[in-house]
Amino acid sequence: MIRGILFIFSFSFLFYSFGQELRAYQLYNKEGKKVDFGKMVKSLSEKDIILFGELHNDPIAHWMQLELTKKMHEKGDIAMGAEMFERDNQNAINSYLSGAIDQKGLDTTARLWSNFKTDYKPLLDYAKDNKIDFIATNIPRRYASMVYKNGFEILDSLPKEEKEWVAPLPIEYDPELPGYEAMLTMMSDHANENFPKAQAIKDATMAHSIYERFKQDKAMFIHYNGAYHSNNFEGIYWFLKQLQESLKIGTITTVLQKEVTKLEKENKGVADFILVVDEDMTTTY
Repeated sequence: MIRGILFIFSFSFLFYSFGQELRAYQLYNKEGKKVDFGKMVKSLSEKDIILFGELHNDPIAHWMQLELTKKMHEKGDIAMGAEMFERDNQNAINSYLSGAIDQKGLDTTARLWSNFKTDYKPLLDYAKDNKIDFIATNIPRRYASMVYKNGFEILDSLPKEEKEWVAPLPIEYDPELPGYEAMLTMMSDHANENFPKAQAIKDATMAHSIYERFKQDKAMFIHYNGAYHSNNFEGIYWFLKQLQESLKIGTITTVLQKEVTKLEKENKGVADFILVVDEDMTTTY
């Protein structure tokens, strides 16, 4: 009798163990409560701007960016933009969107990331196919590098036409924002007081780019950026609020965890929605 009970218990345990659902990701709200994609879409559809913070090589985040974009487009007019394209490459992007050049032409005339084809081309092609504006939002990296070496002041020496690719100077800058303070300890071997300034000029320029497009017709703007640029409602989010406090901004971040079934404490409150991906997920590079 006892052996029979033990056999049934053991069999049941094995069935349960092997029958559990294998999850690659889970969505949470900022309080740490599980939510589904539909609830996130419903909540974010009320926003003016969405900042989707990604891990650049994470395929789940890239897939969800496209799916979210499709859902928001179903609900109304949108504009799109990304950190991965620099402002001085806007003409090349416009030529691609209009069909004047193909991918080979874009690769020749714009500075594309190495994972463009797998991770960002689907977004750009969706904009092209649906005649949606796609904005290159980021500062040309050479100017961010100049700030890293010499501080904000070096940007004053830029020719007038090149200043058009940078947020209006001087930018609002708060070195005591936790994200910027943390950068000085995260990269202690390479960090100096200009290190977070280089990040800030990127954040400020992306915020400026987003806001300039949003003002045109108030169409929802969906922006794709590295998670650190909008985590904890800082970075791009903070600069947008300096431009217009009343903006309704929704944020998403992407994190890796060993287990996706419960949000780890340090990831709570990082964004309005947290996309938790299994840390063993394959990457795009």
